Amino acid sequence: MAGVVAALLVGLAACGSSDEDTGSDSASSSGGAAEGAFPAKVATKFGEITVDKAPERILALGWGDAETVLALGGQPVGASDWLAFGGEGVGPWAKGMYDKSPQMIGTLEPEYEKIASLQPDLILDTKSSGDKTRYDTLSKIAPTVGVPKGGDQYKVSWEKQTQMVAAAMGVPEKGKKLIAQTETKFAAAAKAHPEFKGSTVTLGSRTSEGYGAYVSGTGRVDFVERLGFKNNPAVEAKAGDGFSISVSKENLDLLDADLTVMAPIGIPATDISNDPLYKAIPSVKAGHSLVFDDEVVSSAFATDSILSTGYAIDKVVPLFAEKMK
Repeated sequence: MAGVVAALLVGLAACGSSDEDTGSDSASSSGGAAEGAFPAKVATKFGEITVDKAPERILALGWGDAETVLALGGQPVGASDWLAFGGEGVGPWAKGMYDKSPQMIGTLEPEYEKIASLQPDLILDTKSSGDKTRYDTLSKIAPTVGVPKGGDQYKVSWEKQTQMVAAAMGVPEKGKKLIAQTETKFAAAAKAHPEFKGSTVTLGSRTSEGYGAYVSGTGRVDFVERLGFKNNPAVEAKAGDGFSISVSKENLDLLDADLTVMAPIGIPATDISNDPLYKAIPSVKAGHSLVFDDEVVSSAFATDSILSTGYAIDKVVPLFAEKMK
């Protein structure tokens, strides 16, 4: 599982757009929407998906989909644990939200027979690889809301994910309300820290394979841009179609910025903070660097769901502010 986590932590991303669905914000405790805008239509990469009636057995397969359903008042009957939280497969910011623990489903290679046995009437896979074979297989089991257009390789923001899940559950207005609350929280944090505005930031990671840095379009970068930061132009200049770039040890100065933020993935945080080459980076030498050594905080920053994002604002923003002094 560690390999899966290492590979997929860098798959978080963001793309923004807006859904215009309207309807009731009432949701049932059994897993779906009790009343709402049905038939519900959701635009995806694979075409417009129609949900004819309120889903009662939702299977939340994509990264962060389960937390999104919970935030909207639903109860997934099955879910995937992308960050190996264990238990119910969600972070502590969602603790206690399940009435009944869901059946856990695999991530990269879903257990299709197990999924079918749960008899879902709606499958959510809004933040995943965007693989058509995966989608086609799931859609034969139940109506499946896959990634949006441009959402391949986990490039789906908490905002778009919430819009899509809320629409499929028939509670678009509730989704809009949650999004507005989170946007207000971002705005307040940015206002409280004017020093963030225009400052450059590098968001990187280190795995057993080496160092990397995230590019625009990913969840982490979206997070800091909402706070006023500008992603490292040197990193952006090397961006390709992926969500990150590799950074060789010989070129670690590429990570230099007004603030350098690093996440250990599958390795101890000290493998970064004690690395002499990392410590030689100008921003690190100046004390303007942060290595996440709290697994919960790092996971909140990485999960990029409507629930984890609010938690991350509370926990991460003060850490950024301290290192910007």
